[in-house]
Amino acid sequence: MNTPRTGRCTLVGAGPGDPELLTLKAVKAIASATVILVDDLVNDAVLEHASPSARIVHVGKRGGCKSTPQAFIDKLMITAVQEGEQVVRLKGGDPFIFGRGGEEVEHLRQAGIDVEVVNGITSGLAGMSSLGAPLTHREHAHGVVFVTGHAKPGDSGTDWAQLAATARQSKLTLVIYMGVSSLEHIRAGLLQGLPAHTPVAIVQHASLPRQREALTTLDEVVGTIAREGLHSPSIIVVGDVVKGARAWASQPNASQKVA
Repeated sequence: MNTPRTGRCTLVGAGPGDPELLTLKAVKAIASATVILVDDLVNDAVLEHASPSARIVHVGKRGGCKSTPQAFIDKLMITAVQEGEQVVRLKGGDPFIFGRGGEEVEHLRQAGIDVEVVNGITSGLAGMSSLGAPLTHREHAHGVVFVTGHAKPGDSGTDWAQLAATARQSKLTLVIYMGVSSLEHIRAGLLQGLPAHTPVAIVQHASLPRQREALTTLDEVVGTIAREGLHSPSIIVVGDVVKGARAWASQPNASQKVA
C-alpha cells in the first residue's frame, strides 16, 4: 500500500527584488516545494531556485491592478496541502509586513494546516539601505513605524495627523507602503504634526537595477513625485534619518532627484 503524502505549507518572503537578498532558509524552502504560488512583485530570478518539476502558479496581488481574489489563493493553498503537496506561498518582501501573511496563516490554521513562515527583507528597509541611510538613529530616530497608505475598503485608514504628532514627539521614522496614489491626503495629514521641511525619501523598485529614488521635503513631496514620474511600487520614508542618505548633503536643493 502507498503511504499518503503529508502536505505542508510555508510562507516565504522573497525580499524586495534582488534575488541575492534571499535568505538561505528561503532558498531551501523554494527548492523543496512541489507547488509554488507566486505574487506579482517577486523577481522571476528567484524561481531559478525551484525544482524543475515544481508547479508554478502566478497569483497576482498588486495595488491598483486586477488581482487574484484572496479567497481563491487560500483555497489553492489548502487544496494543494490536502493533496500532499509541499506548498510555498512566495511573497515579495516579508509575508508579515503588508503581505496578507497573517490572513493566510489564519485560514490555513482554520483548515487544520500548520504553517511555517520564512521572513524576507522588506522594501522599506532595503530602500533606505540602498541610499546609505538607516531607519533608526540614536540622535534622530528612536523607533520606526511601518504603515500602509492603502486602507481596506470601508476602513477610515490611518489618522495621519495623530501619527505625525506622535512621530515628532517620539522621534519616529515613518515608512509608508502603498502610499503614492493617496499621497496628497497623506501629506496634508502629516503636515498637521510635522514641519514642512521634514526630509522625505521616495524609492521605487527598491534593490532592483531599475531602482529610482528622490529626496525631498514633506511640503514638496507631491510635486517631486509628479515631476520625477515615480510610481508604485514605491516606499516613502519620512523623518530626519533621510539626511543620512549619501546624496542628501550634495544636493543644492533637497527636492532635486538623486542621481
